Amino acid sequence: MKGGKSKAETRSSKLSVTKKPAKGGARGKAAAKDPNKPKRPASAFFVFMEDFRETFKIENPKNKSVATVGKAAGDKWKSLSDSEKAPYVAKAEKRKVEYEKNIKAYNKKLEEGPKEDEESDKSVSEVNDEDDAEDGSEEEEDDD
Repeated sequence: MKGGKSKAETRSSKLSVTKKPAKGGARGKAAAKDPNKPKRPASAFFVFMEDFRETFKIENPKNKSVATVGKAAGDKWKSLSDSEKAPYVAKAEKRKVEYEKNIKAYNKKLEEGPKEDEESDKSVSEVNDEDDAEDGSEEEEDDD
């Protein structure tokens, strides 16, 4: 072949691959989140970010960019020594221990199941709406 592409090369360059989203991934329907489930604790970096945001706002009051704050915090975090990071790591560990205690209690409550005196998933208004529809007062059925 004189400097030209082979048939295999031209064929492969014309083909395009379309990826399908993975089943159960971020794009699929997610299970309903329980609002009572404890939130995961922040890492040491995010504990640091809480303090850093306040000082950065004072030093740069005109800055509104979240990206700029994040970039500056990342650079500052990288430049800190382990001894300077220690208080943030300690706070993060304390939050993690608290979270683990809360999640154990939450899981134990889930295993026990709902109590008899608790309402079901349907609210009272939904139950009342179903009762109204059953007695036929809202809609009339056609008997053709």
